[in-house]
Amino acid sequence: MDSFWDNFWTLLIFIPLLLLWVFALVDLFRNPEVSGLAKALWAIAIVLLPIIGMIVYFVVLYDSEPAEAAPSSAATIDQLTQLAALRDNGVLTEEEFQREKDKLLGVEPAGTA
Repeated sequence: MDSFWDNFWTLLIFIPLLLLWVFALVDLFRNPEVSGLAKALWAIAIVLLPIIGMIVYFVVLYDSEPAEAAPSSAATIDQLTQLAALRDNGVLTEEEFQREKDKLLGVEPAGTA
């Protein structure tokens, strides 16, 4: 009977916690938004306080609101094509076309600092 409960705790509790712990460490070192010193401090917290460190890491580093998604490249290409057609038809001037193109590509227009 003891072996059943030992296996139960191992399979249902210990292994998932171990996987979460490993995932937290892998995620930490693959996250480009965290600086080197912060990675070292988080790693120490996760290793020394495994359950609490994991929970705090996931709560602090992952906001409840997802980041605003960037427009897809296909949508950007379609919009640039439409802008070029408007310019070619004389609806937009070259300056207006360049300004709108810079907005779409996220480029700061020349001359503004």
